[in-house]
Amino acid sequence: MKYYLEFEKPIAELQRKLDELKRHESSNALNVNFQDEIALIEEKIEKTRQQIFSNLNAHQRVQLARHPKRPYTLDYIAEVFTDFSELHGDRLFSDDRAMIGGFATLGDQKMMVIGTQKGRDTKENILRNFGSAHPEGYRKALRLMKLATKFRLPIVTFIDTAGAFPGIGAEERHIAEAIAVNLKEMMMFEVPIIAIVIGEGGSGGALGIGVADKVMILENAYYSVISPEGCAAILWKKRSAVPKAAESLRITADQLLSLKLVDKIIPEPLGGAQNDLSSVANAIGKTIKTSLKDLGGKSLEQRLEDRYARFRSFGEFIEE
Repeated sequence: MKYYLEFEKPIAELQRKLDELKRHESSNALNVNFQDEIALIEEKIEKTRQQIFSNLNAHQRVQLARHPKRPYTLDYIAEVFTDFSELHGDRLFSDDRAMIGGFATLGDQKMMVIGTQKGRDTKENILRNFGSAHPEGYRKALRLMKLATKFRLPIVTFIDTAGAFPGIGAEERHIAEAIAVNLKEMMMFEVPIIAIVIGEGGSGGALGIGVADKVMILENAYYSVISPEGCAAILWKKRSAVPKAAESLRITADQLLSLKLVDKIIPEPLGGAQNDLSSVANAIGKTIKTSLKDLGGKSLEQRLEDRYARFRSFGEFIEE
């Protein structure tokens, strides 16, 4: 069953009329031809889709980034890579299923792939903790990155989380320290690192696996220090301010690119990545290969210097 977001309701209504017309045609005993009417509605659906998705505001893109049918990390791993071998546990506390990772191959290049993973239904969401990792998730990611460094393998991370888990257990096991250590260590790893925001890029939970030489973002993903809902609650004290908060935060792909917080936008099909997983996966694969080739042309010293300078430049502004 197709899922429609709130702003997609005009498309849903037209689709309902189209389906009804097709049912009438198939059960029509008088053999009345509905093809002209069907073609007219199909044309109107396409025009409506073009109009809606060519003019999305920030809040609508956030909704699209959270679409329940949107591809998750494991979907992209299955499409982009071969020979994925998942590794488990942080060797300190437990195995966090919200953070997945392991060895994989892209073309003839072996690498370490790590990412946050959400669930499709209630059972899987509980298993994956809705994509919000505990401290052991970030420590597992760090263990895998150290393993990649040992074998001189590039690291690719997929970011799709509303943020790190803020519960009491996470605080007791030092979630802030786990993320902070990842930030420090990732800044100094000698292997190339590529991070891709595929859905939600929320707060320190995203940055905990987001320190990279190249940071990419899918066209309808977002990357933010706080969710629009959290921002609206703090600054405006009302939920109705969520669209205003989303726009003020400047969290959409094109805004992030203009601010130089991401290096490239990976395009999605009209309506979102869930409409054509293969084409988006193909674009991601090509982007990873191109990025690794570019990074391979730099010396280790230059790469580390550029990585450090990249993140140190965030927040700079010019007074006029």
